[in-house]
Amino acid sequence: MANAYRPDGLSPVSDLNGRPWNGAGRIMSTTTGDGTAIGIGDPVLALGTSTTWPDGTVTKDVKIAATTDVIEGVVIGVLPDTRDSTIYRAASTARRLLVCDDPNVLFEISDGNSGTPIPAADIGLNCSLSIGSPSTTTGRSGCILNNTTQQTTNTLAVRIIGAVPRPDNEVGALAQRFLVRINRHRYVDQVAGL
Repeated sequence: MANAYRPDGLSPVSDLNGRPWNGAGRIMSTTTGDGTAIGIGDPVLALGTSTTWPDGTVTKDVKIAATTDVIEGVVIGVLPDTRDSTIYRAASTARRLLVCDDPNVLFEISDGNSGTPIPAADIGLNCSLSIGSPSTTTGRSGCILNNTTQQTTNTLAVRIIGAVPRPDNEVGALAQRFLVRINRHRYVDQVAGL
């Protein structure tokens, strides 16, 4: 049976020791100057700026991370401003995001639905992400593993830890699901401060 193609970004699952993810996140923000929509499951990059909100809180500003960026964390929620707020962060809007920024969290993600599937032999390699538009219905990210970039290169975004162990996940077929860890994370990489 073919794997179901569900590009929904990075979903936190557990820590490196196998304990279930505890649901923790940190509130961060986006600015009106960023013209890219952000969905739940998208990786984000810190901008080195902050926003002071009308209630007096100050939050670190982020934007969607590109392929070679050092990742701050992954969006796990978009806080509503009003009862009519979108469930994702629309382009060019200032919104507060809940971000999982723990460098020890493992995430589930889908690989692509075209080209060559990622083989089991590539577990342990690093891989790039392909960023897609979020769903306006579910608010979920369109981010997937780029199934053409598996290498030992240390500058790639994530490390493939293993295949998701479920009967509906056929390893070696397109649209398979993997567990990954952020490889270029702000809190573990040797990177300059902002």
